[in-house]
Order: sequence, then C-alpha cells, then structure tokens
Amino acid sequence: MKNIAVILAGGVGSRMGYSTPKQFYKVAGKTVIEHTIDAFESHNGIDEIAVVMNESCIDRMEDIILHNKWCKLKKLLKGGAERYMSTLSAIESYDGEEVNLIFHDAVRPLVSRRIIDDVISALVDHEAIDVAVPATDTIIEVNSIGDTISSIPPRASLRRGQTPQAFRLSIIKEAYRRALQDSAFVSTDDCGTVIKYMPEVPVYVVPGEESNMKLTYKEDSYLLDKLFQLKGTTVHDNTDFSQLRGKVIVVFGGNSGIGEEIVKMASANCGKVYSFSRSTTGTDISDAESVKRAIQSIAEKEGRIDFVVNSAAILMKEPLMTMTPDAIKAIINTNYWGMVNVAMASYEWLKKTNGQLLLFTSSSYTRGRAFYSLYSSTKAAAVNFAQALAQEWDSDGIRINVINPERTKTPMRVKNFGVEPDNTLLKADEVAVASLNTLLSDFTGQVVDVKIRKD
Repeated sequence: MKNIAVILAGGVGSRMGYSTPKQFYKVAGKTVIEHTIDAFESHNGIDEIAVVMNESCIDRMEDIILHNKWCKLKKLLKGGAERYMSTLSAIESYDGEEVNLIFHDAVRPLVSRRIIDDVISALVDHEAIDVAVPATDTIIEVNSIGDTISSIPPRASLRRGQTPQAFRLSIIKEAYRRALQDSAFVSTDDCGTVIKYMPEVPVYVVPGEESNMKLTYKEDSYLLDKLFQLKGTTVHDNTDFSQLRGKVIVVFGGNSGIGEEIVKMASANCGKVYSFSRSTTGTDISDAESVKRAIQSIAEKEGRIDFVVNSAAILMKEPLMTMTPDAIKAIINTNYWGMVNVAMASYEWLKKTNGQLLLFTSSSYTRGRAFYSLYSSTKAAAVNFAQALAQEWDSDGIRINVINPERTKTPMRVKNFGVEPDNTLLKADEVAVASLNTLLSDFTGQVVDVKIRKD
C-alpha cells in the first residue's frame, strides 16, 4: 500500500503577526515548508507527496517546487477556510485508491526520520495513527464561567498531540462522511474526528519529540531558529566518490589533519584537487588578497571551481587573560576573517558552477566553555555564517554547509591535549568521508554531525 505524505499548508500566519504566511518563513537557508517537504522527500518509506494550501499561495508554491525539483511531490491541492477542508481535499484527490494518507503540518519542519519510520511501521498493524509527547506540565480544566478549576486530570495519561497523523484512506474517508452528516460537527483534528465518529477504530500513538514543534506564534520563530542551528544532519558512509571525477576542488588547510585527508581521498577518486596552506604554498587565509590569488590561480588554470573547502583553523586551549594580543589576533583572523575571505573570494566561481562551500565548526560551538572562549565563539560564528550565506546565496545556486565533528585526532588536537586513547577520538579520514559525502549532497544550510561510532 502506497504511503502518501499530505503536507497541510493552509495557514495564513495571522497569529505570527507577519504579512507572509508562516510556512514561507525562512530559516537555515530555506523556507519552513521546504524543510518539511525535504524530510518526506528523502524518506524511503514515502512514495508520494501532496501539498494542500490556500489558493492565494499556489503561485508562490509552484515557484518553490520548480526550484527544488522534488521527485515525489505530485499534487498541489487547494485547501479550504477550515483545516478539515484541507484534509477533505486530499481525501477526494486520492479517492478510489488503496493508500495510506500521512498528514503533516507544513510548519513542523523538524519532524525526524525516526518519527516517520515509526508511523509507517505502525500502519502495518493499525488503521489510524497519532503522534504525541507526554504532558510535562500539570493540565487543568476550568469552568466555562468564572475561570475556576473544575478538575485536574492525572498527568500520567495525558499527551500533547503532534503530527504526522496517519490513516488508511478508507478509514479517514468514512470518519468524515459520518462527521459531515452531524449538524453539530466541530472540527478538532483528524484523529479527533476518527475517535468521535468511528469509535470502533482504535488510534495508535507513536512517541513524538519535543523538537517536532509547530511554528504558531512569533516567539516560536526564535526557538525554531535555535533548534535549526543546533540540529545536526548526518550523511551516509558512502565511500564511492566516483562522482568527484573531473571536479575542481580547492582546499584551504589541506596540509594536515582533516583537510589533508580530504585532499587524499578526492585525488584518489580523480578529482582535480588543489591544496593551499601557509606551510606549503604561503597562503594565509587571514589575508584576503592571499586567498584571492589562490582562487584566481585555479580558476584561470581550470576555468571552473566546483567545491571550496576551508578546514584551516587555530585552537589554543588557554584562559583569555593569559593570551598574548598576537595569539588573540591570530585566532580571530584565521578562524573568522579567514572564513569570510574564503567565502567572498569563492562566490563568483561557485555561482558559475552551482557549487558548494564547505566550512568546519566544532562540538564546542553549542556552548562556550572555559579555556575555549575564542575557539568556541569563532566556531559558533561558523554555523551562523554558513546558515546566513545559505539563505543569501540560495538564489545563486550556491550551497553552503558546515561539518561538525566530535573530537578528532589531528595534529592541532594533539598539540593542545597531548596523547589520548584512540577509541575516544574520531579519525581524520572518517571526517573526510563525511565531508566528501556532503559535497556530493544537495544539502544547504546544514550542520552535518560526524560522531564516534558506538559499535
């Protein structure tokens, strides 16, 4: 039985206080609805996608569909004034087919692969599925008059509903057929309709996640921004890099550590790889003119640049007040200005090839720690910088991503930490594999996590 993801995007964003519907709010380089569709487009268990939205937004959505070239998105349907009318639109569109309909709010862009997995698995044995998380706050019921508490339900049995909600088409169709015959019908949500009008059909509950939040109010946008900043994406451990054949790759910091492994792997797969560093080519990324000369030399030689990687960085594990002015300047100039210089020098050439700029952060970017004040803050800047540029350069066809490796055995780490057990560290070549897979992906604005395997 085919699994159809139905993205409900009928909202107009009135509670957000914005003139633009909330599904078109931009975060991490894409609109919210693009992130949501991507989650289902990339899932192997989803066979087809339909989007239901307000008629006034159809033209804008068509442009987004053309830009993304999604393979599974087959239908763009008109919704109604009420949410249940959007559900009915999807039901009528697939009427007569043996399918499962998996309804998801367009403004829940952080739905995880695990949730989608569990919903699809549950559909094997169940005809109606909800997703929910435990209620952590005490829930009170108040009297309709006077706003006084009438009861306090036991919290252990309470859940907060999320989406997706999934159904056999025949079940949700029949539930709404019965509901529409009731003159007192008031729409709640699709599971509520099944529970009320088809009580003989149990609704199975799949555990949700707090991060699977819904963008509703303006305050939600701030939390969503932060969750996207912290959200990690993973890539497959593919080691077939034959697609790199003939690709022109420029690596800054390619003389050691992760950068050196990227150079080796890409070269072994017939990529045209050019490595720059202070020690080997005299290229200092803190000097904008030095970076420009490096980029220009390769552009003139090859006539194109497909990928630019900046793995160069300085780490000094030391309290701020004991650092010399020269050390402080070196860290900021390399880790921050160097990143800016590489991006600006690369822009013209990556635009011509719809290429990708790949940056590096650190697991320390999520929270500043003692002895890492400059390193942590510059690595947090790398994430914000990548996500901002992903949005700015999206219309130019340039992708920007940032690799976030756990502790990795590199010369820079050994210099700061000495000898550590190998089983507590990533190997530089493992990070290089993830980096090359990211270059070959269609990601943009993503933080790509590389973690130590727990085998």
